[in-house]
Amino acid sequence: MRRKILYAILFLLVIIQFIRPARNQGVAATDKDVSHFFKISDTVQRILIKSCYDCHSNRTDYPWYSNINPVGWWMTNHVNDGKRSINFSDLSSMPKRKLDHRLRDISESVEHREMPLSSYTWIHRNAILTDEQIHMVMEWADSAKKELGYHE
Repeated sequence: MRRKILYAILFLLVIIQFIRPARNQGVAATDKDVSHFFKISDTVQRILIKSCYDCHSNRTDYPWYSNINPVGWWMTNHVNDGKRSINFSDLSSMPKRKLDHRLRDISESVEHREMPLSSYTWIHRNAILTDEQIHMVMEWADSAKKELGYHE
């Protein structure tokens, strides 16, 4: 009986490898990119690309293990959730009110070290933000909020 269960599990693991989720392989920097909406220094832009864009843009650099399901499914779901929150590649469809809130969320999330997620930085050690980088991102988000000019 155990052998049959083991074979069934093995069979399912093989079968699910053929069910591939769509990949987030668009262009990260477009005419709708964050840099076309707000003033952003090259340094802050590089920080966002290094620490945020894999989950919050139209382009994800996938590691080799994303080709193994169910990990690939989990990553796709994670990226889709991140893009729904904020997509630095396309801010054109986000209403000012929501964008204002997202900018505040960015500042608070990096300040409290909630972003980038520890599940991401566990593998991507270079995405961990230094205190100086956190300060730069917070300053940028605050200035972008002022630039947005939204007042509730």
